[in-house]
Amino acid sequence: MNSTGKWFAESYDELNPLLQELHMKGGQLTGPVCIKIPGGIAGLLGRRVAKKLGIPVTRGAHSLTVGITPCEDGLHWDRCFDEQSDVKSVFKPVGTKSDGYWVESTGAIQLHLTVDIKDGGWYWRCLQARINGIKIPLWLLPRTTAYKVIEHKSYRFYVGFSLPLFGDILSYSGLLTMHANNDRVCV
Repeated sequence: MNSTGKWFAESYDELNPLLQELHMKGGQLTGPVCIKIPGGIAGLLGRRVAKKLGIPVTRGAHSLTVGITPCEDGLHWDRCFDEQSDVKSVFKPVGTKSDGYWVESTGAIQLHLTVDIKDGGWYWRCLQARINGIKIPLWLLPRTTAYKVIEHKSYRFYVGFSLPLFGDILSYSGLLTMHANNDRVCV
């Protein structure tokens, strides 16, 4: 069992079998996504967040490819929007689901996340954030909603950011097709 299965321990069986397989063996997901950014000041803030995260700053339809590679140190996620904008993250498990968290590192940002399992889906919940190693109170950052579920043997996901007083400032979501990813290698 790899680090993902070990982190979930006995809760692993609660995940949809296709999510289990994707995170145990790896794979590639492809398909259209919709980026939503409102107008006004909320949109200005949303575009700033999108730019910092490597997400396209234009609303509407885009293509997304996600490569997931399970390695001993965690899950490596490589996201590519419109075949040009790369976002790389590493999710490292600490402890187990009952007493631990995942550390997501993307550039200078480090998030400590836990996972809630609902109807076989994987729902991230942020516990702590750091920027350049400095702990940041969560109320200073956009609230993040992120989940992944299986829908008709495809991968439905949603990532959204909101701020008090402004509401939703940015989201992207889609239904991606899963492909085997047997040729990916950890480095």
